[in-house]
Amino acid sequence: MKPTIAILGATGAVGQEFLAILEQRNTPMASLRLLASPRSAGKTVKFRGEHLPIEAVGPKSFDGVNIALFSAGASVSKEWAPIAVKSGAVVIDNSSAFRMDPAIPLVIPEINSEAIGNARIIANPNCSTIIMNMVVWPLHKARRAKRIVVSTYQAASGAGWQAMQELENQAREMLAGKPATMQVFPHPIAFNLFSHNTTIGADGYNVEETKMVLETRKIFNEPNLAITATCVRVPVLRAHSESVNITFEQPITEREAREILAKAPGVKVVDDRAANYFPMPKDASGQDDCLVGRIRQDISQPDNRGLDLFVCGDQLRKGAALNAVQIAEVLHFCYLQ
Repeated sequence: MKPTIAILGATGAVGQEFLAILEQRNTPMASLRLLASPRSAGKTVKFRGEHLPIEAVGPKSFDGVNIALFSAGASVSKEWAPIAVKSGAVVIDNSSAFRMDPAIPLVIPEINSEAIGNARIIANPNCSTIIMNMVVWPLHKARRAKRIVVSTYQAASGAGWQAMQELENQAREMLAGKPATMQVFPHPIAFNLFSHNTTIGADGYNVEETKMVLETRKIFNEPNLAITATCVRVPVLRAHSESVNITFEQPITEREAREILAKAPGVKVVDDRAANYFPMPKDASGQDDCLVGRIRQDISQPDNRGLDLFVCGDQLRKGAALNAVQIAEVLHFCYLQ
């Protein structure tokens, strides 16, 4: 049976990426329903050679829908996910609304697809969490990580199309000697970087950093795994980068790490020391794989128990829409047939 799929938030950056990925992967479906806020209703979007209308989401929007891909904010997800489930749909939610609910699986298909089970709501992890763990997980399986230290360099794409446009506009303004116009970010993003623009908690960690810690523990089923994160916005249009330091319970050499990562699904090793060529956002943009390089022993740790590496991944693809579509494909082939 081919599923009927709905996209809530079809006009946003992730919603548009949903459409591109569904078309590129030729994901099986009986039909596609595009949903958004009333202000977007009546517009059309081209998909597989047809112009599909965008409908204002309402109480009957999910009737007959098998899989609903949500790419709106947490408050929208909390409002409409129960309605979609009551209508018979399985919801795959890209917001933070359900990620830390112990009753709802938080899934990266390459890591824990078995967690899906009979769940009616499935949470998509935070983009930075996904990109990091695409490379940490295969190493963790081989030698078991004791501690992870990560610093992120997060592109404007993480805040949507308007943020990407703000970066472009500010670059033009500042190169022309004009002050930067700020509407999305609290500080200029062009020719600048700053701590991730989420609320700082009492412990000094911002929301993005806390997400990386808590979500990784849940996905790995390792509630006591030691993790610390520093998340930063950088003047890059698309694709996040992360510097990751891992301490392992057992020794692991950089050669072993390269061999493990070369075989890991969804990962591409880019590690050319002679040419000084390693993962870059420009190469990761538009790609499904997460790029990993700068693989080296952490010389501060004894007995080959530490590794440093650098990873880049497209926040809109594997960090968001692609991961959700992969979950939908697992649902279709394993649970909804």
